[in-house]
Amino acid sequence: MDIILLKNLDKVGYKHDVVTVKNGYARNFLIPEGIAVIANKPNMAKLDALKEKEIQAENARLEEYKVIAEKINGQTLVIPVKAGTSGKIFGSVTNVQVIAALKEKFDIDVDRRKVTIPEEIKELGTFPAEVKLHPEVLATVNLELKQD
Repeated sequence: MDIILLKNLDKVGYKHDVVTVKNGYARNFLIPEGIAVIANKPNMAKLDALKEKEIQAENARLEEYKVIAEKINGQTLVIPVKAGTSGKIFGSVTNVQVIAALKEKFDIDVDRRKVTIPEEIKELGTFPAEVKLHPEVLATVNLELKQD
């Protein structure tokens, strides 16, 4: 069954995606819980209008995003991690940790999907990360991993 997601759902899709799921999952869980609606012609028309409205809202916030990007671009975020004696960290650094550091240092809320770490970080040091606030606004921050 094709459905339109109204919320982000792990391992299924993101808000406003049209996805195919099993009929029972859609009928018994997603639709009654208000997580999805059936992807028929009227709902697809509403989806297009809703997407257009969200794009206009994002474009209206473009100046705000530019100010935020200017504030954080080139800044260094210190992320405490646990590491062994060789400098290899236990686990890896995720975009959730980067968001927490941004919130702590600059009091900025950023969606986790907007933060990109180019490579998997597994050791102490300084690494770049990108924050894509808008398709036209990109900021780069440095992640400095220090032993906790």
